Amino acid sequence: MSDDTYTPPKVWTWDQASGGAFSNINRPIAGPTHDKTLPVGEHPLQLYSLATPNGVKVTIMLEELLALGIKEAEYDAWLIRINEGDQFGSGFVEVNPNSKIPAMMDHSMEPPLRLFESGSILLYLADRFGQFIPEDVAGRAECLNWLFWQMGSAPMLGGGFGHFYAYAPEKYEYPINRYAMEVKRQLDVLDRQLAERPYIAGDQYTIADMAIWPWYGALVTNKVYEAAEFLQTHSYENVMRWTHQIAERPAVKRGRMVNRAWGDPASQLHERHQASDFEQRTADKLTNDD
Repeated sequence: MSDDTYTPPKVWTWDQASGGAFSNINRPIAGPTHDKTLPVGEHPLQLYSLATPNGVKVTIMLEELLALGIKEAEYDAWLIRINEGDQFGSGFVEVNPNSKIPAMMDHSMEPPLRLFESGSILLYLADRFGQFIPEDVAGRAECLNWLFWQMGSAPMLGGGFGHFYAYAPEKYEYPINRYAMEVKRQLDVLDRQLAERPYIAGDQYTIADMAIWPWYGALVTNKVYEAAEFLQTHSYENVMRWTHQIAERPAVKRGRMVNRAWGDPASQLHERHQASDFEQRTADKLTNDD
């Protein structure tokens, strides 16, 4: 532990905030910082997002619905660059007053319905289209148990472990140890659950898998925070099996590409408006970033 001990002031003020990733856009107040109207495409479902784990949940769900032949699930996906503060534009704040991606508008009704929080969007789509959520009471309850487990657990992984391990301006022993212990406990919870069933909530692939996989699947395969060795994630054999199984689904592969703005340009589909975009409009095929 460091010899430097922080003593909190009696009253916290904004100028006391430290640096680190995203410090240029972090602020202790809500509301828009600038006027910007959101674009609207031709489909009823309009998604405003970025391919972070929370954003990927929804694009995977939409691509899975389309893979089932549900044409009503067609959507337009617009890129929200959170590192540039797009989420604080006036149009985005109207859709999500919490200024977090993903956010969605459903224009199939009047007035259009706004949706925010990834778990809420997944549940809305599952109920609307009658897919990826069990119909029986017990099965539905178990699915929702794990959907909300993810909602409560992932902040410990992202805002806790991920922040202090990968993004904080300095490495601090106490928070890294604290959150590493919790993340490993969570992985053990998942590993035990997956020891006796193929998917998180049972024999059926559901929105619970779609919610959990983008976070914990990315963690164990070293795609977020580069902490797989540090956490020895290979030792969670059931989680690894489940991770690779879901990663092979074609809809999951497509969903991971939508609103992606980093990595291999061939895997980046900044905007998605129709199925052919995956072949024709990835970043490597565009001359201008649109």
